[in-house]
Amino acid sequence: MFTGIIETLGKVEKLEKEGGNLHITLSSNITSELKIDQSVSHNGVCLTVVAIKDNLYTVTAIEETLIKSNIGDLKTGDVVNLERAMVLGARLDGHIVQGHVDQTAQCTSMEQKDGSWVFGFQYDSSLNNVTIEKGSITVDGVSLTVVDSKKDGFSVAIIPYTFEHTRFNTYIIGTSVNLEFDVVGKYVARLMELRQ
Repeated sequence: MFTGIIETLGKVEKLEKEGGNLHITLSSNITSELKIDQSVSHNGVCLTVVAIKDNLYTVTAIEETLIKSNIGDLKTGDVVNLERAMVLGARLDGHIVQGHVDQTAQCTSMEQKDGSWVFGFQYDSSLNNVTIEKGSITVDGVSLTVVDSKKDGFSVAIIPYTFEHTRFNTYIIGTSVNLEFDVVGKYVARLMELRQ
């Protein structure tokens, strides 16, 4: 489980395909604190540390993860948002994030608003995921509040700290992002489906 509060950024140093899997080697300022078998969120995707050497560590993404997320689009030199699993007894500063990406979306708009930024995203609504205004959404692992909600899209407001310390400052129109919809909302939507 995660909170959606990004700790730091990692840099992709090496990508290696093996069958349907992708081994991703990254450098990060938290590498020395990681352990083998530890779960770390990479752009909102929970991946397990499988190797550590010096300032580098490796995680493996399976085929389903590559299909449902933007992890398969990574290139050497790309930066990713990183968050280690939450600690029981600590404050939950974001919201409950599982690290299970539901689908991707594309950035459709970016607007600077007197010290903050508003980003718009569009996603495939046929998968029955929904947002609500003032509800929670996770974009590339970042816990955010929905500003404007539509059937197939939404917008979020980004404060300067988040813009400077996450991947948001690399986004352009068309950037693919990972979405994890609010877990409570997903359960409610599923219950409504079952009652029909």
